[in-house]
Amino acid sequence: MNVKKSIVGTISIGALVVLTGCAGGASTAATSSPAVAFNTNVSGDLKAWAFDNADDVGKARMKYAEEKLTGLNVTLDQTSFDAQKFTTRTASGDVPDVVQMSRSYVATYAAQELIQPLDQCYAAHGVDAEKYFYPAVTSQVKYKDHIWGVPQFYQPAAIIANTDVLKDAGITVGEIDTSQPEKLLAAIGKAYAEKGGNPAVLGFDPVATGQIELWFLGLGGKLHEEDGTPSLDKPENVEVISFLKKIYDAQGGFAKVRSMSDSFDVFGDKNQFVSGQVAAQVNAQWYVNVLSPYAKDLNITGIPFKDRQGQITTAASGTVFVIPTGAKNKDAACAWMLSLVEQEAWMAAGEARAKTLKEKPGSINTGLFTGSPGPDEAIRSQFVKASGNQGFDETIKTFYEVLPHGKPIGSSPAGETITAELKNAVTSALLGEKTPEQALKDAQGASMRSFEQFQE
Repeated sequence: MNVKKSIVGTISIGALVVLTGCAGGASTAATSSPAVAFNTNVSGDLKAWAFDNADDVGKARMKYAEEKLTGLNVTLDQTSFDAQKFTTRTASGDVPDVVQMSRSYVATYAAQELIQPLDQCYAAHGVDAEKYFYPAVTSQVKYKDHIWGVPQFYQPAAIIANTDVLKDAGITVGEIDTSQPEKLLAAIGKAYAEKGGNPAVLGFDPVATGQIELWFLGLGGKLHEEDGTPSLDKPENVEVISFLKKIYDAQGGFAKVRSMSDSFDVFGDKNQFVSGQVAAQVNAQWYVNVLSPYAKDLNITGIPFKDRQGQITTAASGTVFVIPTGAKNKDAACAWMLSLVEQEAWMAAGEARAKTLKEKPGSINTGLFTGSPGPDEAIRSQFVKASGNQGFDETIKTFYEVLPHGKPIGSSPAGETITAELKNAVTSALLGEKTPEQALKDAQGASMRSFEQFQE
């Protein structure tokens, strides 16, 4: 297989989760369209889009696919995925064979018949998606009882605590507990400090808008029903926003906290942990990689997010490969996508990452979170070893611990609208512009209008 690069895109933060280890009239295609047949014949030319600047992990996996699928010529368009561009290209018939995108788009494009169901793709290659991927991951690529994509990566969220800041405030790690609101609020009050009327140290940064699915699913809320109908105005969701408002109000209010967090040197030498600006913060797993170069200067630990019953929970995010309707080489596309997520491909990626880290003295291998239990366990066993830094090792262990406990986000054809409207609702409620009830009522109305377009 020959891989060619047609357009090189600009590196962005979004590329961290795109093939790396560190995003008109509608119809119910899933029920009206017949199953799409696939075979295992692989040859000819294959065009793939949105493979933004693959790093060592992505390159190793594509090399594995190249060696396995001989006789296939792959051309990569490395410009970033763009939703408007995708629908325009589909309407014109100018579609690639494979597209990489956020899993949140899948149900929308399935309902519009812009992508193909892949049940027979999996069957032709003897892959049982329900068993191979984590349930929370599979749920995001299912719609109307069909599977519409090949998922990759699973970035679980948990809490990273700065134990030095906790100690200075007289707080134990056990007090940072999302299942015990009053206990958590008391701890926040102890650690919070301000200067000149503005926050200087946050007791707990919940990253409410950036980790919105975690907060709602983790604390008993719901974004939509199983059939995709929006359910944003549920009383449970009101409770979640009300709790988040208490967290922000205890630290000067949402506007001031957001202003402070916007100024964090997130990827730099003076990031919020090195600078002691947070006692604890919700983060996705990839952020441990960002902190690892500063391990000698940091004392951190990991804390699982817990639901109201005290059980560990998290939410999954990641990307997916899909085959657009009208793709010219769907059989090769199917084989190529599946080859990129085989355990052997991930092990090659794990080896490449280990080699990269070996060339950087002091680096810590935090593992790869692939979306599949088998590869995750194999990579952890072979490449993730004790680093000598107890705090970082505990943090890495925490993220592995939460993996099996992912709450399924599910899928809805109005998924993108639901997420956007929910973020708007949370922001307006936390700023005090609307009550949580009114903010969610408005978000529900907008989401329902979007959802109803797919029911016509």
